[in-house]
Amino acid sequence: MNKLLTLLKSGLVACAACGLLLAADLKPSTDKTMTTPPKLEKATFGAGCFWGVEYQYAKIPGVHSAESGYAGGKTLNPTYEDICNKGTGHAEVIEVTFDPSKVSYRTLVEYFFKMHDPTQINRQGPDIGDQYRSVIFTHSPEQKKVADDVKIGLTLAKTFSRPIATQIEPAPKFWRAEEYHQKYYQLRGKKPYCHLVPFAEEK
Repeated sequence: MNKLLTLLKSGLVACAACGLLLAADLKPSTDKTMTTPPKLEKATFGAGCFWGVEYQYAKIPGVHSAESGYAGGKTLNPTYEDICNKGTGHAEVIEVTFDPSKVSYRTLVEYFFKMHDPTQINRQGPDIGDQYRSVIFTHSPEQKKVADDVKIGLTLAKTFSRPIATQIEPAPKFWRAEEYHQKYYQLRGKKPYCHLVPFAEEK
């Protein structure tokens, strides 16, 4: 009798263990597939009035954001009024955040030279002043090499009838412009007046 009870108890324990294993197998998994976020990079360009430059770059596939701002001067926390009154040394620029797996930095630089006149000094179209100068602020030695290579290539190919005036400098602090400057044309349903070269494939 004792032997029978022992066997029955062993069977119950085994069944209980099997039940726990089955329950664990049947329990829905709470693990979620982890996706690695894209490694984003930044690029900074000055090509005249930042409204138009931001408008154009924001449409490029692979660009996550384009923000208008000021860079390259001596004034801390500059305002648009400061910029317009001259003397700050800042250029109107855009800071582009992009996914290099979808659009290369070289492509962004090549587009920079297409979407404005890089031979003009301290102006772009009707906008005159050092805040409208043509400048590329690079964020790494690799970006500087690409920017230099593109500029030299265009010079050797004599793409422009006048010398390229674009300055290539290490990226200084970027000061984001006032909110009313962000997405200026998009929010007003208008298009830029001096940056009208569309990107090959827009969003």
